[in-house]
Amino acid sequence: MAEPRGSISGLTDDEAQEFHRYYLQGFAMFTGVAVIAHFLVWIWRPWL
Repeated sequence: MAEPRGSISGLTDDEAQEFHRYYLQGFAMFTGVAVIAHFLVWIWRPWL
């Protein structure tokens, strides 16, 4: 018989939203660290 339709990942809507929230937090932290690192290197040796 036909299985009920769901997401491709198999996550529920709440689980997918929680994963998305944590993914965005991690991405924001990574981007923040990268921006700070680029700024510090720019102070040390400007490349433009």
